[in-house]
Amino acid sequence: MNESINISNETTSFSGQCHRDTTIAQVVFPILYSILFLAGFLLNSLAVLAFFQIPTTSSFIVYLQNILLSDFIMTLMLPLKILADSELGLWQLKAFVCRFSAVIFYNTMYISIVLLGLISLDRFLKIVRPFGKVWLRTVTSAKILSGFVWLFFFCLSLPNMVLSNRKATPLSVKKCASLKSHLGLKWHEAVNYICQVVFWTVLILILLFYVVIAKKIWRSYMKTQTAECKIKQRAKVKVFIIVAVFFICFAPFHFARVPYTLSQTGKTHDCSTQNQLFIAKEGTLWLAATNICMDPLIYILLCRQFVEKAFCIKMRKSRCKSQENTSIALDTGVST
Repeated sequence: MNESINISNETTSFSGQCHRDTTIAQVVFPILYSILFLAGFLLNSLAVLAFFQIPTTSSFIVYLQNILLSDFIMTLMLPLKILADSELGLWQLKAFVCRFSAVIFYNTMYISIVLLGLISLDRFLKIVRPFGKVWLRTVTSAKILSGFVWLFFFCLSLPNMVLSNRKATPLSVKKCASLKSHLGLKWHEAVNYICQVVFWTVLILILLFYVVIAKKIWRSYMKTQTAECKIKQRAKVKVFIIVAVFFICFAPFHFARVPYTLSQTGKTHDCSTQNQLFIAKEGTLWLAATNICMDPLIYILLCRQFVEKAFCIKMRKSRCKSQENTSIALDTGVST
């Protein structure tokens, strides 16, 4: 019964009573994604070349390599989204995007979110026990945790692909939800809530971790008022780059996604509301996708080895300054 209601509503939408702004949907967003793709492809290609030269000697490097892999896959999904949204490709391409590439796009986004949380945990443990051995900070544990993250989100996303099994037509592909079975719509809604819980849990943990980091920086700052203070100020900015990425890229999208998903699963039928939610979701999704350009900033600010390999800059310092920076690294957990 619910399926017939959803199909009826979708058919009404396609028949002309519920139009989306084609200028925004088919022109503005594809242009924005095209700019993002070019920038993201260049930055992540440079990052790949750099990390190929960096030995995997710490948990920190393992997490960065996994984030890079996730970002690169997300970047490769953008051309398909651009062609489908702009309607420059065949309608069959839109069906492929709905069933597969869009699912992979969201999958990699949440993998990056969790991995950034694991980096924050890694830095937090470095501060709590700077000289102690913690199993969670070994290369082996980092590989196991990263593998679990990939497996977890793969298991979440696979049913979204399998259950998008309704017949695709030029009309039905205009709304990805119309390709899902009734069970597929329920699973899509459930996954949305799971991902919401994942994001807000990671964000809260990151904030807690960096409250401790900020206190550590402040105590270190108060102990001395020498020229070392400027270096510590720069270290403070580096420490909070992960929090900045979360708030700028991901928080707006997670405010907009739940009401949009409800509209897609049949709980909101008003045409004007659906259009507003669509624009809000697409705008904040583009903002979330900018993480493919923001994450390289994390590599630059937090990984000295990356700067040396990517920009061929050997960061040579005097013995005294090296000792100072080593002390700061123990306080902030910035260095690898």
